Amino acid sequence: QVQLVESGGGLVQAGGSLRLSCAASGRAFSSYAVGWFRLAPGKEREFVAAISWTGSNTYYTSSLKGRFTISRNNTKNTVYLQMNSLRPEDTAVYYCAATTTISTWSWGYEYDYWGQGIQVTVSS
Repeated sequence: QVQLVESGGGLVQAGGSLRLSCAASGRAFSSYAVGWFRLAPGKEREFVAAISWTGSNTYYTSSLKGRFTISRNNTKNTVYLQMNSLRPEDTAVYYCAATTTISTWSWGYEYDYWGQGIQVTVSS
């Protein structure tokens, strides 16, 4: 089992950057693939990005690729989401999620463990 805690959110002006962190407790963090999702008011949960167990493979929703970058440091049990050129429409609660096995990276129900979420607000 793994527990996930997000940090790094907050308020930023449009065009700015934030780096979210997802810190995991427990051992064998490299056994977990990790994804980021977001939930904006009035919208459905949206897949943002995911990273494989060793970090050798990354996946993005097409509309965000180029602005967002996912990475991980297994020695620190942490996954990062670097968000650049932020826009007001990026405003949402961002969640990290983990799973040991996965077939479709963008499907939230394939992830077994979820963090509590962190607010990101982008002002215009």
